[in-house]
Amino acid sequence: MSLLDRYQQAVYDLLFKARSTQREAVRKAGEIVADAVTHGRHVYLHRICHSIEMDLYERGGGPVFYQLYKAEETQLQPGDVLFVSSVSGRTIEVVNLAYDMVQAGVNVIALTSMEYARAVEPVHESGKRLHEFVTLALDNCAPAAEAMMEVEGLEARFAAASGIASDFILWSVTSVAVEKMLQEGCRPGILKSFNFPGGGEYNEGLRERYKECGY
Repeated sequence: MSLLDRYQQAVYDLLFKARSTQREAVRKAGEIVADAVTHGRHVYLHRICHSIEMDLYERGGGPVFYQLYKAEETQLQPGDVLFVSSVSGRTIEVVNLAYDMVQAGVNVIALTSMEYARAVEPVHESGKRLHEFVTLALDNCAPAAEAMMEVEGLEARFAAASGIASDFILWSVTSVAVEKMLQEGCRPGILKSFNFPGGGEYNEGLRERYKECGY
């Protein structure tokens, strides 16, 4: 079997595992998001893996209510939602931020690898890894040390897992949130592609509406 075929099969297996094991956690995360948005709170995306958050922020087909967390500018309030990510569960700047925000009453949803986290020691002064104190943890199902595949001739394992799985999980969470909002009579603004005719104007209208009602 070619490396291409092996890689694609590994991705199919990864997504199947995430789908089959994280459904309940995904549902809970989506409900947390929907509840926050419909009650006037904000939802922020911290850096997810290597900028996976940008696949949900200001994207055609994505909700207008996602905002980027900016360390020097963002002032989170109790009841807001913050998505964070550390595959190992011990990235110190992420763990520090998440811990402080939980103490401040923010709903922190973490994407992490349970397998990876259980293979390493915590570094936070609390003695806990990310999944042990956040509001909700979503397992991206990445293997310990991230890479999925052994390849003959290579010393290190090949192909990172967490980014692909995290993107899949985040859009799954978003689907739950959008559906719940619609069921409750709150129609979330969904952005159009900026480069499609009329998209820019449509999105400007959504942003103005977001300022007024938060969705």
